[in-house]
Amino acid sequence: MATECIEMDQELAQRLFVEGAKVIMLNVPIGTELGIDLKSWNTADNFKGIKMIPPGFHYVHYSAVNEFGEPAPKVGFLHTFNRSEFLVRQWDKKAEDLSSEAVPEEMVQRMKENMRDLDKHLGCYPYDVWKQWMELTNHISSSLVERCSPVCGFVRSALELEHCSDAMRPRGGALNPERTKRIGITVEEKERELLPDLKPKPGTELRLSKLPDKNYPDGASPSEVTKHSLDSSYALNTFLKEFTQSMDIIGELQLVFVCFLVGQSLDAFEHWKQLVCLICGADSVIPERRGIFMEFMKALEVQLTHVPEDVLCDIVTNNNFVYQNLRKLFANIEANSYIDGRLKTYAVRFRNRLTAKFLWDFSNLQEEDDDEAPVVVFLE
Repeated sequence: MATECIEMDQELAQRLFVEGAKVIMLNVPIGTELGIDLKSWNTADNFKGIKMIPPGFHYVHYSAVNEFGEPAPKVGFLHTFNRSEFLVRQWDKKAEDLSSEAVPEEMVQRMKENMRDLDKHLGCYPYDVWKQWMELTNHISSSLVERCSPVCGFVRSALELEHCSDAMRPRGGALNPERTKRIGITVEEKERELLPDLKPKPGTELRLSKLPDKNYPDGASPSEVTKHSLDSSYALNTFLKEFTQSMDIIGELQLVFVCFLVGQSLDAFEHWKQLVCLICGADSVIPERRGIFMEFMKALEVQLTHVPEDVLCDIVTNNNFVYQNLRKLFANIEANSYIDGRLKTYAVRFRNRLTAKFLWDFSNLQEEDDDEAPVVVFLE
């Protein structure tokens, strides 16, 4: 990792030299793939960390590299840096990983006193990606980071799994007879039901908000079940009770997206897809929650510019769940007479930009595809 800094405004450089945070990483093996936010490098001799980190939320990530130059699964930690913070982590040679143990305070103090010598071994924060990172993470608060971070302190792309009982398995079990009575259970749902009896080792998983088990309230009549199946507003309002502030749903959407984009976490990607489906499926709640829907469209547009090309291709071939869900959202906004003109105008401009960029067709939004026809629900 080069220690020279990207050219920047001198006033900004001086300010960040004082106010910027530092993450010191001791004894990291040469050649380790290491980065922060949207950039990564391979560490060189005498590398000791990163300096001039803008205060705020960041994602420090790394992959150990074996003798053949092959990187191990990615590991990282989420951290909200304070002004001039001095964070020290140490490499555990035995575990071939960063240690979660705190570095003794005396050692930290000695490093601070020896800053003149230490500084030349620190790489600069990559300011060419700072603006993009800010756009991707502007709703991620420090409280959200603290709540969602794994207990172990590290986000791992390859979770350590352990056997569990069928009832304790995170997704599914044997096919639920009540669910198979309804028409239209998808292949994806069947696959989730048939996953092996494994769950992440406690403390290693992201602590994400629990999505509602069903879209309708207890005791709902068949007609009410059908209504809530077509409009996820009830489920969305139920889910928002998980948060102290309702806008934190956008923060969590952003958090799981960067855990997928940077940390290569497939569990985070699955949660992101579920949040997209939940928000896009709502209708009657849009006027009441207009701020959430405005920020959702802004956040999703930024995210779609960062989705890796191979993943975007997979999304497109897999019935393009983003496109299909946005069709629902745009149709609901278009038809809902209680929604203000500003939100309607933004939605039209957003869908026009998507059409220009991805050639997605959002015409005839009020026409229903056969695949999107209402699902008939049977209750005993």
